[in-house]
Amino acid sequence: MIILGIDPGTRITGYGIINHHPHRTVVLDFGCIRPPASASSSKKYLIIFEGIKALVDQFKPEAVAVEGQFVHKNALSAMKLGMARGMAILVAEMAGIPIFEYAPTKAKKAVVGHGAASKEQVQRMIQTLLNLSEPPTPEDAADALALALCHAHSLSLNYV
Repeated sequence: MIILGIDPGTRITGYGIINHHPHRTVVLDFGCIRPPASASSSKKYLIIFEGIKALVDQFKPEAVAVEGQFVHKNALSAMKLGMARGMAILVAEMAGIPIFEYAPTKAKKAVVGHGAASKEQVQRMIQTLLNLSEPPTPEDAADALALALCHAHSLSLNYV
């Protein structure tokens, strides 16, 4: 099963794509979508939408794992994050791909063993679990891979 993990953000949207088999998981791609800082908000959302759509068109995932909404102290930040998250959900919905949402703490727990893991711990564990030569960067890409692995683990445990 090909799983696309998305860690949404307006400055950096991380993505990670894995091909999960019951006894082996392979990384197909990971990275980030970075709209220009000078772009208008609407242009940033379009760039995020188009970037995710290109990944869906290229890799044809069977599931999309998106970081679930969490409450920010700043309402404007929460709204911007929600809009970026909405772009991922919209692309998946338009392509007919099932969408699964996971809290950041659940994704960290799935790969590191506890939900309060640091970004560096997540990167190192992703490197180990996916047999990468070095920790995935940027951190947003590692978080997206963690979301994809969290979904893969949920499938293995019949949580979904």
